Amino acid sequence: MHFSHEERPSYEFFMKRLAALRAVLAAEGLAGFIQPRADSHLGEYVPPHEERLAWLTGFTGSAGLAVVLADRAALFVDGRYTLQAAAETEAGLWERHHLIEEPPPAWIVKMAGKGARIGYDPWLISRDERERFRAAGLELVPLAPNPIDRLWEDRPPPPASPAEIHPLRFAGQSSAEKRALIGARLREAGDEAVVLSDTASVNWLFNLRGRDLPHTPVVLAYALLRADGTAQLFIAPNKVTEEVRAWLEGVEIAPEEGLAAFAGRSVRVDPKTCPVWFAETLERLGARVHFAEDPVSRAKAVKNATEQEGARAAHRRDARALCRFLRHMAERGAAESESSAAARLRALRAEEALFVEESFPAISAAGPHGAIVHYRVSPASDRRIGENTVYLIDSGGQYRDGTTDVTRTLWIGPGDPPATLRRHYTLVLKGHIALARLVFPEGVAGPHLEAAARFALWRERLDYDHGTGHGVGSFLSVHEGPAAFSRNAAPIPLAPGMILSDEPGLYLTDAYGIRIENLLLVEPAGEGIGRRFLRFTPLTLAPYERALIDPALLDLAERAWLDAYHARVAAEIGPLLEGEDRAWLEAACAPLAG
Repeated sequence: MHFSHEERPSYEFFMKRLAALRAVLAAEGLAGFIQPRADSHLGEYVPPHEERLAWLTGFTGSAGLAVVLADRAALFVDGRYTLQAAAETEAGLWERHHLIEEPPPAWIVKMAGKGARIGYDPWLISRDERERFRAAGLELVPLAPNPIDRLWEDRPPPPASPAEIHPLRFAGQSSAEKRALIGARLREAGDEAVVLSDTASVNWLFNLRGRDLPHTPVVLAYALLRADGTAQLFIAPNKVTEEVRAWLEGVEIAPEEGLAAFAGRSVRVDPKTCPVWFAETLERLGARVHFAEDPVSRAKAVKNATEQEGARAAHRRDARALCRFLRHMAERGAAESESSAAARLRALRAEEALFVEESFPAISAAGPHGAIVHYRVSPASDRRIGENTVYLIDSGGQYRDGTTDVTRTLWIGPGDPPATLRRHYTLVLKGHIALARLVFPEGVAGPHLEAAARFALWRERLDYDHGTGHGVGSFLSVHEGPAAFSRNAAPIPLAPGMILSDEPGLYLTDAYGIRIENLLLVEPAGEGIGRRFLRFTPLTLAPYERALIDPALLDLAERAWLDAYHARVAAEIGPLLEGEDRAWLEAACAPLAG
């Protein structure tokens, strides 16, 4: 549900929707209602029929939460979406607040008072999120069905694409082996079963994929895994072909009523990622709910040897497409628009083997649009890139053997970039290199390392309002937990086989945005004194923008890393290119001068 400027509904359009929701709340005796941007799997990408936040507010970002009270309403977003929220919502209807700096529970208490009865959809909120509101002194009232569903007259149907097999040549491990591994971990913890609601966890565990979501190749399903490795898969029967049913040998295709069998038994539920509906239902049925982390989450994050090699292969093919694009932009980028440039890169990726789709909508942003962290070009906002412009392209591909995500910030000449811009770009590059060069002991987590990427900016009293990096799946979600480079993330120790992004940035409103992103593979770095150490190896292979690098700001170690990286790009990707593309890459990867 994405509106261009021309087709964007009027103020009255959204006012009527807000008024209709308030009438439902008043009839229920509620002071307000919480509507997060989520589906019943609490995922980042949601199918069209779950786009309730966009239906209500007009905001189309991938993270946010609306609160509707009787006399006021507010939209809460993080730093990635502050500009987008202002552009997409009506200021006369919606206050805009920072999700982290102005927490919704505190705002509701301030506006409605402690003890206020606030409705929520138990399918769209986790237990931990619900408890944040209760801890603030609010009375949370579950509503079923969601009141927006009663009002959404032209609501799209749920997706109906069939489940697809993810073969062993890409998965590297059978579902039975995975279920036995996770089952053993459940037994160690004293759990008899676990509810799995995270779509990526379910698809990874059963070696399934699908087309139910945009950009994330999954089939929507829930599962209940027992400690003996047997499982029930809760999925619409029409999504399971005979071939898939045979692939799922030993797995029951079951209705949700299967939860009733766990009365009196211990069932694990993830309090952060699982809809609270499951915990409430299990408790009502007499089960003992144990709140603990989804045990698939960390296992999925540690890629096996087959998945690691698939990631390397996918990134090499992705790099060939990206380098062809970068050469085109260097020579003819001024003639492109934001939308045509994004379409060109997607077409180049589509020529590569095993490509399925983009891993997210490309962020193709020229000039001041680059300062909108998650900018999405529309027919109304599309601008010609033009000469002497900063251009940011953040994009990725879903290949059957791996998922890519890469950002490059380019200077589209022919003139020389301003000195301040070069300084800003080089400061971001220094942070990007600092994180990539780290060697650290086992047990260290992403939040412990993230400051390395910010240090060069901090010295100049500069910063950026988003995390430095996220985990990446294997032909799954481009944003994968639980590990991340973010001060707000849980301190999950990094482990060999994890893939994370390294993407510091800098954003000047109404001027430009800079972001540089590679994906990094965590690998062993040898033994220290009594401890094993880890390091990062870049998977992404594409040159940086030489016109924006100020060599005087780089120390010898940074220059050595940059030259070695470029030499590797030339050696691995050069032979995959031909003619002028190859010649351009060799020049772009030459040792840094000056």
